[in-house]
Amino acid sequence: MTDTPAKPNAKFTPRVFSGIQPSGNLTLGNYLGALKRFAAKQDEGVETIYCLVDLHAITVWQEPEALKRQTREAAAAFIASGVDPSKSILFNQSQVSAHAEMAWLLNCVARLGWMNRMTQFKDKVAGKNAENASLGLYAYPSLMAADILVYHATMVPVGEDQKQHVELTRDIAAKFNHDYGTEFFPSPEPLIEGTATRVMSLKDGTKKMSKSDPADASRINLTDDADTIAKKFKRAVSDPEPLPESAEGLTGRAEAKNLVNIYAALADVTQEQVLAEFGGKGWGVFKPALADLAVAKLSPISTEMARLRDDPAEIDRILGRGAEQARNIAQPILERAKDIMGMVRSTKDYL
Repeated sequence: MTDTPAKPNAKFTPRVFSGIQPSGNLTLGNYLGALKRFAAKQDEGVETIYCLVDLHAITVWQEPEALKRQTREAAAAFIASGVDPSKSILFNQSQVSAHAEMAWLLNCVARLGWMNRMTQFKDKVAGKNAENASLGLYAYPSLMAADILVYHATMVPVGEDQKQHVELTRDIAAKFNHDYGTEFFPSPEPLIEGTATRVMSLKDGTKKMSKSDPADASRINLTDDADTIAKKFKRAVSDPEPLPESAEGLTGRAEAKNLVNIYAALADVTQEQVLAEFGGKGWGVFKPALADLAVAKLSPISTEMARLRDDPAEIDRILGRGAEQARNIAQPILERAKDIMGMVRSTKDYL
């Protein structure tokens, strides 16, 4: 009888970690691609840790007061979107020093060639003088690996464009384990799921919806009120043809596919179910229906965000409690990593 091989990460507590930069103006794309999924994960019987990665934000210049405001606004968006601080750990990264300490340890494990292959750095400095970019911007994928590994996270909800960072994290974990003859770090799995994990612009279905797009009409901001949400969807770029009756009919129709995907994600149905209802109908029917659905789902979020933003002290208390919970998980893992690497430890109380 052959023994069944152990599942990867079987020895580790199932734990989700993910983070969002608090750079302001969170959009429908952030909600459908991240926040909505984060809220769902906390009811699936796994530990969920969600982080506002303000240390990542400062890889480019941030006006200090704006960073504080944006961090609180992002926290409000998490909570208004259904992330419950009594079920999930919610905190901002800079309050847990283990992230930065683990990042340095992993900087010494990661290889320069791995950093040079990271496409997002190349994208961010394309057409610019790379020598003027901060060292933090170049090395931040190692900090992202530390964010994940300092909690022994086994699952990381990410968009398709972030999958490379999880693959790098797996490489760093594997090299650490190999170099030190241990199975200390798990090999985290990227979770890429859902109908609209990559939401596209309302003005150009070939481009990702972005909070940095100069055209406000290209996106739905989570702070938009009901009237604004409805107007943006009704004016969204589509095409002259009616909706197809099957998903194959969306091929080559980027704007149509994007709007159908958004409807499906908001309604928690499939593309096929949307097209079964609206196939053959024109945009004069579909867009108002999409606008009504979006208002019903999103306007309560913007209302709750406004309420939370009016009480920054409460947001700070929530983030502070979350940071304490996060430290209780991260610090023993950090200390054990130092011990494995041969650093003199004055106490073993953490074991």
